Amino acid sequence: MPGGATAHTRVDRFWGQAVAVLDRSRRLRLADLLVIAGVVGVIFAVTRVRGEWAGAARTSVKIDLSPRALPLYTLLSLSRGLFAYLLSLAFTLVYGFWAAKDRLAERFLIPLLDILQSIPVLGFMPGLVLALVAAFPRSSLGLELAAVVMIFTGQVWNMTFSFYHSLRSVPEALSEAGTVYRFDWWERFRWLELPSATVGLVWNSMMSMAGGWFFLMINESFVLGDKDFRLSGLGSYMSVAVAHGDGRAMGFAILAMILMILVLDQLVWRPVVAWSQRFRVEELSAAERASSWVLDLMGRSRVVAWMRRGIGGFLHSVRRVRREAAQPGAPPRGLAPTPIVVSRVAFVALIGVLGFGAVELFLLLRHVSASLWAATLGAAMLTLGRVLVSTALGTLWALPAGLAIGLSPRLSRVFQPVVQVAASFPAPMLFPIVIAGLDAAGVPLGWGSIVLMLLGTQWYILFNVIAGAMAIPADLREAAQSYRFPLRLRLWRLYLPAVFPYLVTGWVTAAGGAWNASIVSEFVTFRGRVLTTTGVGSAISRAAEHANFAALAAGIVVMSTLVVVFNRTVWRRCYELAATRYALNR
Repeated sequence: MPGGATAHTRVDRFWGQAVAVLDRSRRLRLADLLVIAGVVGVIFAVTRVRGEWAGAARTSVKIDLSPRALPLYTLLSLSRGLFAYLLSLAFTLVYGFWAAKDRLAERFLIPLLDILQSIPVLGFMPGLVLALVAAFPRSSLGLELAAVVMIFTGQVWNMTFSFYHSLRSVPEALSEAGTVYRFDWWERFRWLELPSATVGLVWNSMMSMAGGWFFLMINESFVLGDKDFRLSGLGSYMSVAVAHGDGRAMGFAILAMILMILVLDQLVWRPVVAWSQRFRVEELSAAERASSWVLDLMGRSRVVAWMRRGIGGFLHSVRRVRREAAQPGAPPRGLAPTPIVVSRVAFVALIGVLGFGAVELFLLLRHVSASLWAATLGAAMLTLGRVLVSTALGTLWALPAGLAIGLSPRLSRVFQPVVQVAASFPAPMLFPIVIAGLDAAGVPLGWGSIVLMLLGTQWYILFNVIAGAMAIPADLREAAQSYRFPLRLRLWRLYLPAVFPYLVTGWVTAAGGAWNASIVSEFVTFRGRVLTTTGVGSAISRAAEHANFAALAAGIVVMSTLVVVFNRTVWRRCYELAATRYALNR
């Protein structure tokens, strides 16, 4: 009897567990199916994109303006943007860490970053496109890589500046903890510095992804002299629709762009924002946490749990092998170079590459006349005035709006998709509408170009202010409420000082974006005629249109020099003020 009772109990327990498993299986079947469908969709998209990239080189591409072509065009443009973002993220982590940790290299790397940020897309594009097309003459890979790198140049600078500043502003408590626990450079980066920089990096990643779409029409429909380097994509679809004056096609392009941005926000950025909240300094209450239905779905999926266990087991095996290899008596693995040695070698190599480029640039510029230099400098001063005015106008509305969104999880949930759509939409697509309004109001392009710059650059300020507001510790906000500080006092004593370091990053990147936007804001095609105003942006655009490489290089050199001088004399002082007086961790 006891044995029979035990067997009976075991049978009951078995069937109870089986029923529970089947019940969970019924509940989670939809989540698993959605995850599997998503994986299959990604594999299909990668295969389709790979076929386009590996296709034979074409002398010309015919853009189909019918709506049925838009899904493929949108996928191709999205793939270029995502590849460019992965490249931007890798560059950000390496370059930002390098500049923050090596004081000798920092003196050179940060001014170089200023220069690279100030070079407009037309400054990179001609040489890069010609070089990559020549490197891959039998396939479309060279032209595709050129488009990716061009989008990369519109994404990476904002992310790198933000990450560099975050590494320089790690809270002292975290730094002291790393010293107490004797972390090496990798452990300190992985467990302290990278988590501390995550919130700002996530929001600047969203802004950088949005900034990459600004020149989408130029990147995918580039023309140099009599050579046509057009690619199939949403940007080229927009460009052809605008050139033909096809309002129906333009409407479909706008709709496709909005849908792509919304899908990207729901499937990528909203989950990433929700995930990044775990890296806040203080522990938040459940009501304040951002949420994502994608993360909830993945949390309920057995497929994701199985994949997580598999990856975790593999990583555990790798760590175990490394620990065994590090034990006494184990064969030596060789001495890995220290970060400072790698930094010095990379620094010397970088100096060599830039030195070679400087020689080639000198040979190109030696034929530029003194009168052209003077005219270019005068035009650059006018563009500088427009850049500063557009940055100031953007701050007037982006600062209060960013504070309101960043301080309220409810507003963040509501306005994050709206801001994503507005920031990611290529502003040049709206130029015809804005210019028509300015023309009707009698506003010349000299002043109207400020409005055109503002359409693309104001979002850098907004996203950085939102990130800064979200990073304000909840205990400080609760203290201000407990002591019943009036709104004005909270603004001047807490909110504005707390977001000031992020605001400076927004100013720097917004100004850099305005310099880049000058090439399409000061030289505009409207209703079959070209509208121009005096400025270095229009000078660069004219030089690229006529393939005048000497004048193009002269404009880029003047613009870059002016940007670096301004950054060294103005923005650097703002960064020092932010680090010494307005950092919450000091």
